[in-house]
Amino acid sequence: MVIAKDSAVLLLFTGGTISMSEDPTTGALRPIDFDRLLEYMPELKHSGISVKSIPFLPLIDSSDVYPPVWERIALIIQEHYDDFDGFVVLHGTDTMAYSASALSFMLENLSKPVIFTGAQLPIGMMRSDAKENLITSIEIATAKENGQTIVPEVCIFFEDTLFRGNRTTKKNAEHFSAFNSYNYPALAKAGVHIKYFRSAIHYPAAGAKLRVRTRIDQNIAILKLFPGITEQTVNAILNIPNIKAIVLESFGAGNAPRKAWFYDALKCATAKGILIVNKSQCSTGSVEMGRYETSLNLVSAGVMSGYDCTTEAIVTKLMYLLGEYESLDEVKHKLSKSMCGEMTILQ
Repeated sequence: MVIAKDSAVLLLFTGGTISMSEDPTTGALRPIDFDRLLEYMPELKHSGISVKSIPFLPLIDSSDVYPPVWERIALIIQEHYDDFDGFVVLHGTDTMAYSASALSFMLENLSKPVIFTGAQLPIGMMRSDAKENLITSIEIATAKENGQTIVPEVCIFFEDTLFRGNRTTKKNAEHFSAFNSYNYPALAKAGVHIKYFRSAIHYPAAGAKLRVRTRIDQNIAILKLFPGITEQTVNAILNIPNIKAIVLESFGAGNAPRKAWFYDALKCATAKGILIVNKSQCSTGSVEMGRYETSLNLVSAGVMSGYDCTTEAIVTKLMYLLGEYESLDEVKHKLSKSMCGEMTILQ
């Protein structure tokens, strides 16, 4: 693995804890500028990597991230695509998996790294994880072998692990190991050296040009099943005005109550052209429609399988597909395929 001395990385400051520092006088957190960041990380000055930055002003708390933020990130990458070897996005952790998933669909034929990272503690604090997360992300964003980018994907790097962005979920609000990819292996592990797992990395077709698509339809809802869920609750969600798709978070391997009213409600919704995608509430494993009798009604009602997708990936994939394609059949077709490694389809 080689980092060329003339490598260049574009750093996007969107917000989050990693974009903050502690005021030495008041102890309050405040946004940090790039020059101040370099003071905390002198290693960057001697790395031979040219790092440029674009701040989002005002910085955005990850709880306030919504689709126009994804569009802005995608368009910045498109504008500067030919000028940099890779891109690092500083982002709050709470919705990072949603943003990374969305960008994986928006950046079609991506051939350069887009690495999302963040921190549980602000840079400058004694035990902050920000410094190592950022430095390693920059190194990964410039990593090449035989002149070829090693990880041409939208990824999340946190603590010591590089994950495919659309396979990742935030698992912990307390520990530095805040993310996990339950149904797909890590792309790299960082120790004394960074070890890349090439067989897990997705590579674009040779010569394919980057295509950026940013149209999004936000008419999505999540229906999470629980014992005792009422007919009124289900119907209230299925009959939201202008709703186009529902992520049905089911039990186990994709199971749901066998009550007649539940089947009728789902059947009525799909008949009206509402997409319903089955996603297991379990972190690990895949939906297997029809494996148990309790999922047969879902198949009959026209519910589609989400296989082993994360909720973050299904939500953003639906938003993307509904924004880009008018034909319901086209959306269904693409929904049932893995577009950029977001799911494993069981045969």
